[in-house]
Amino acid sequence: MMYWFIALFDEQTEAQVKAIWQELKEQSLSYYIDEVKDGRPHITLASYEELDKEEYIRKIDAFYEEVEKVELTFNTISSFLNYGTIFLTPTVTENLLSLHSAHHHHFERFNGSANPLYLPGKWIPHCTLANDLSSEELAKVYQYCFDHSDTIYGRIEEVALIERIDESEEGMEAPIIYSKRLR
Repeated sequence: MMYWFIALFDEQTEAQVKAIWQELKEQSLSYYIDEVKDGRPHITLASYEELDKEEYIRKIDAFYEEVEKVELTFNTISSFLNYGTIFLTPTVTENLLSLHSAHHHHFERFNGSANPLYLPGKWIPHCTLANDLSSEELAKVYQYCFDHSDTIYGRIEEVALIERIDESEEGMEAPIIYSKRLR
């Protein structure tokens, strides 16, 4: 099993990212919109290979009771080296870093099965626009996004735990198994 702990956006920000996904599909540049059944735009805060879901959910409920929404500005399009992924990068603010580091501090006991790329000091916050692209596709998607995207202002309003259930020719299924709205 795989689990991701994600930050979800306000309705308008989510709609703006989904519109980019749809445009990329309509331009036959990327089909990321179809890769995860009912996928929602997000920033991954943590990823785990194994997890005691019940304990984790109890800790989410308690810890995030008083956590406030985090303002975001997406004004950068970027890519990971050798991954064929294009994403929006939020401006890294003190509030965003604080949310991430406080999460990992409070959930430290789960870090034994955590993906180290999402730990403090290694984490690159991002919202994926397209994935699994060749070099040529990467260049086309980047150019399209560069020419057709504007700065997105929004906020993180909710956090959620998702679990990868199945991956087939139709895509991956990774439903939300628990979510918590922020104050």
